[in-house]
Amino acid sequence: MEIDSPLPGTEPPRDCPRCPRLVALRRECQAEYPDWWNAPVDAFGDPDAWLALAGLAPGKHGANRTGRPFTGDYAGDLLFATLAKFGLSKGRYDARIDDGLTLEGAIIVNSVKCLPPQNKPTPAEIANCRPYFEQQLAALPRVRVIVALGRIAHDAVLRAAGARLVAHPFGHGAVHRLAEERYLVDSYHCSRYNTNTGRLTPEMFANVFRVALALRDQTSGPNSSINPR
Repeated sequence: MEIDSPLPGTEPPRDCPRCPRLVALRRECQAEYPDWWNAPVDAFGDPDAWLALAGLAPGKHGANRTGRPFTGDYAGDLLFATLAKFGLSKGRYDARIDDGLTLEGAIIVNSVKCLPPQNKPTPAEIANCRPYFEQQLAALPRVRVIVALGRIAHDAVLRAAGARLVAHPFGHGAVHRLAEERYLVDSYHCSRYNTNTGRLTPEMFANVFRVALALRDQTSGPNSSINPR
């Protein structure tokens, strides 16, 4: 089963050749797991969203296997439970692309579309995928808040917005004012490692979404980083 991208025309081809290391890993997975997705993973969610979730890249046993962002791995368990808690999804998440889950008011776009070894894309691979990420953010005119899941996604959003990285340091819970009445909210990634070590708790993650909701209708404020508490 495949699901249609909510942002047609912005996705890389299924056999995208831009990153030789990622292509080699994709082919290894295709040979070992021929029934998996094993291809660039499309965006997922509401094309009229006010909230965009900027992820890192597909996980091997998650999106690379199923073909839907954060579906089938531990990070998805926490992410989709939190989205449901704040009324940003409809249906029940069951770690399958045919579980009927939809997002309402939210969309997930990864800064890197293909599975990287050890979940660590190189700077060149991030740069190669940047045009797709930037096209997708540009195709979401109603988005007012972007939640970056981790430093790589944070940097990708800033580059897409034409903002200086040094002026907007990453920090969990930090809020950055971007152009076009958009805000960037930082979060540690909802990975198993971060949650198991206590670096990110479910309550810390929920607080990020509380901040996002509070910012949703905000249209004024200083053109700089702020940290509401």
